[in-house]
Amino acid sequence: MSAPLNVALVGYGYAGRTIHAPLIQASPRLKLHTIVSSKAEQVVADYPGVVVASDTMQALADAQIDLVVIASPNNSHFMHADSALAAGKHVVVDKPFTVTVSEAQQLLVQAKHHQRLLSVFHNRRWDADFLTVQQLLAAGTLGDIALFESRFERYRPQVQVRWRESDVAGGGLWYDLGPHLLDQALQLFGMPHAIHADLACQRPGAVTPDYFHVLLRYPRLRVRLSGSCLISGGSPRFAVHGSLGSYVKYGLDSQEAMLKRGQQPGESGWGDDPLHGMHYWQQDGEEHGTVYPTVPGDYRCYYDAVAAAILDGAANPVPAEQATQVMRLIELGADSARRGHELPVNGY
Repeated sequence: MSAPLNVALVGYGYAGRTIHAPLIQASPRLKLHTIVSSKAEQVVADYPGVVVASDTMQALADAQIDLVVIASPNNSHFMHADSALAAGKHVVVDKPFTVTVSEAQQLLVQAKHHQRLLSVFHNRRWDADFLTVQQLLAAGTLGDIALFESRFERYRPQVQVRWRESDVAGGGLWYDLGPHLLDQALQLFGMPHAIHADLACQRPGAVTPDYFHVLLRYPRLRVRLSGSCLISGGSPRFAVHGSLGSYVKYGLDSQEAMLKRGQQPGESGWGDDPLHGMHYWQQDGEEHGTVYPTVPGDYRCYYDAVAAAILDGAANPVPAEQATQVMRLIELGADSARRGHELPVNGY
């Protein structure tokens, strides 16, 4: 294969249109060749030179397609990825990877059999705030971490008529935002010893969880992850506490909001976060605090790395094996919430 790689994007809903398409376009070694969508007029208006396919099999039958990006509803991820791998295509799947661990494991076997790249779009590894947390932990600035809190909260009091909020496999906030928070925690600390989850439907008319609070237990460390549709503000995105100090950061990474406004990846100010975190520490019995600058985020790194993995044999930026570990915790968390108690993560 040679650059640019021809990409078929499956799905042109929110994720496909707002996030994947602009990021694919921004990668110099990728070309957005085909979009599979029933919204032909919208696709043509947005990308006049792109082929519009009415179904996935039409795109998979095209020998020109090198890479298939799956941004369809969660419960169709397995079906599309399985078909794409069988057709000899490299595959990127939006999070969550699948809706069950069994499906994820089957795709791992398929990718190995067909010798094709299988990667999962855990793009929030390239959030500005998360990159900053990684920097702090790598430098040992906070010492030994005792408590790590990560929240992804929003205020959406009305239940919307869409698949993400329907009682279907892969629906609900735990499958929507949980994979982001779990993946970030695993990148920092590895698999926990146990998980205890509380999931709830809090909004009137909610039929699938719109709230979660999860505790990951490590030998010494505790990790708290939470998400909600009924929090309008006041909670930090990150609160990290260690033996030498703490880091607290408010506000979400700016890149998704920039994409929603129609801004293009790479333009001036891309990935900058104007709301910096605070570093706190104790000295001589007094608390001290200073602004800790947030490093810029950049989702373009993901697709640039995917291209490098296919063309140059570089490392897969998000191996499917890592995403399968996330799915293990998603399943275990849902089971923990049903049972009402902590469950061990066997084998870690």
